[in-house]
This record gives sequence, structure tokens and C-alpha cells, in this order.
Amino acid sequence: MTRQDRQRIAAGLAEGRSYAEIARRLDRPTSTISREVGRNGGPRDYRPERAHQAAARRARRDTPARSPEPQDRTALKVEEGAVELAVGMGLPKMVARVLIGLWLSEDGRLTAAELSRGLNVSPASISMAVGYLTQQGLIRRERDPQRRRDIYVVDDDAWYHSTVISARQTLAAAEITKAAGQTLGLDTPVGRRLAKGGAYLERISLDALTSAERWRDLPP
Repeated sequence: MTRQDRQRIAAGLAEGRSYAEIARRLDRPTSTISREVGRNGGPRDYRPERAHQAAARRARRDTPARSPEPQDRTALKVEEGAVELAVGMGLPKMVARVLIGLWLSEDGRLTAAELSRGLNVSPASISMAVGYLTQQGLIRRERDPQRRRDIYVVDDDAWYHSTVISARQTLAAAEITKAAGQTLGLDTPVGRRLAKGGAYLERISLDALTSAERWRDLPP
């Protein structure tokens, strides 16, 4: 099934059409449409891009000798490269996979169950990763009161919130370091070193907070 097929399925679901109607439009068996939608969140949560990426991962896992479509190879290459970059920046591998999975999802909104299915990992692994990412401000949690579930979201403010949290943590470290230098005495080598380091951390964290506010609404 192609990406375009999945987009047409999503359009049909949005229009309230039955599986049989969608199947006729695509010239596919109704059972194929039913399985496709059922394994990718159901009629309410079906997302064509996410479904296509999940299919590509299943194909790679189940039939490694089969060559994916060119667009799938490109998407997988982008995903793998982004995960590698995030790991290189210090994120644990699972945390990086969850973050990139959200960034590359169609609307940047996934439940823990969707992340678990899409990445083929346990719910416990997802719980650990989203907890870390939420704490760092890289994603946010929304509550769906009707279905009683959490939805994890990455949006345009993600980097702003993450930058602010990081800068404030650095500022707190600067204050502790400067205080330690004062306590030990600026007339001692250690005291001077700590005071100078604390002043540096204070300056760059304040600059980061100012820049974050200044560029928060920067257009794409």
C-alpha cells in the first residue's frame, strides 16, 4: 500500500465513509482496509504518515531482503540520522527514538500506546522516555478526558520551553558556584576559579533566557 493510498483512506474516514466504500475507491478488498485501519489506531486515530512509517518498519523487520520504496528509504534515513544526532547530543537511545518519533509524526501528537506500537517497544520504555522528555520541556502532556488517556505533543514551542528550562538550571548552578567561591575566598586559587566559572555560567544563562524570549515567535 502506498502513502497516497493511506492518505485516501484517511480522507475517506474523515468523510465518514465505510470501509467498503473506501475499498471500492482504492480497488482493494474491504478486509485490507479494515486491517490497515485496525492496526493503526482505528478509524478515529488513523494517521496516514504514521501508518506508512509503521508499515515500513514492519517490512524491514519481517522481510529484510525486500527493498523499501524510495520515499520509505528516505524517511527511514532521516529518522535514523535524527536519532543518531540526538544520541550524540546526550539523549539516551530510547528517549531519542521517542522524541524523533513525535517530531516526524504527521501532527506531532501521539498516545503512549501509539508510540509503543510504532516503535515496537514496551509501554514501560515509553513511560520512562516521555517522563524524561516532559521534564526537560521537549514535549508536553495533554489529557483526553473522553478516552481517559494522555496524549504527548511536540509543537512550535518545544525548543523554547526546553531552552528556558536548561538556562534556568544553568543559572541555579551558577549561583551555587559563585557562592562556593565567595565562601572559600576570592584570595584563594579555588575560590577565584569557582567565582569566575559561576560568573561565566550566569552570563550565558541570562543571555540564553533573553534570546529565547526574543526569538520565540520567529517565523519559519
